[in-house]
Amino acid sequence: MYDVSTRKRALALVAQGRSLNAVSKETGISRAAIRSWQHRPDPPPKMAPPVPGPPTDRPAYSYLLGLYLGDGCISAHPRSGYYLRIACADAWPGLIQECREAITRVHPGIGVHLAKKQGCVMVTSYSRHWPLLFPQHGPGRKHERKIALEPWQQEIVDAHPWEFVRGLIHSDGCRITNWTTRMIGGERKRYEYPRYFFTNVSDDIRKLYTDTLDKLGIEWTQSARNGCAFNISVARKASVARLEAHVGPKH
Repeated sequence: MYDVSTRKRALALVAQGRSLNAVSKETGISRAAIRSWQHRPDPPPKMAPPVPGPPTDRPAYSYLLGLYLGDGCISAHPRSGYYLRIACADAWPGLIQECREAITRVHPGIGVHLAKKQGCVMVTSYSRHWPLLFPQHGPGRKHERKIALEPWQQEIVDAHPWEFVRGLIHSDGCRITNWTTRMIGGERKRYEYPRYFFTNVSDDIRKLYTDTLDKLGIEWTQSARNGCAFNISVARKASVARLEAHVGPKH
């Protein structure tokens, strides 16, 4: 059985002019099922019900949403349902554990397993409901399509902004130590200070990040990499101190 969101997504792809073969390969749904839905657009009574409302653990969801927008993806299972995958670097075992815990808090009762890849771990979980929990899911890469939060998601982020910022930084951000030299008492001394970066090629995702920083009163600047302004930097002492308190370094 396929849930309502799966039917709608398949029929939407067909409506875009794609062939049944192409839609079947992308979604893992048989051509016969898609063809039958075209002639019977209303879902059958026994179709799997959607998730009843937004997740109850709102802080965990805000954090997991940040991880998903940064380094996450959702892919269809060949038969039914979906896999949520979050890429976490091997260097940060604490992040891997936090990701696992966030998934189980957002969607209790499901399994979470780790798939080892070169240099990273894919924290993976299966559910037919992931596209409902993360409606930003869609064909193609996130930076090639519009990314906007649903009103219920924005409400959660507004209520738990630090968790959202933390998830984004844990996925596509870093904390580094910059240094410079100063003349102190006639002697040049080395001076070090922390700085936070967030890098994402999606204009929409960067704006979600900076809009949240603005609401928190965090000062930021945007810098270019290879001529493209993909980097968001937080370097002012007071703003860095607040990120240190609420985000801290990866571990």
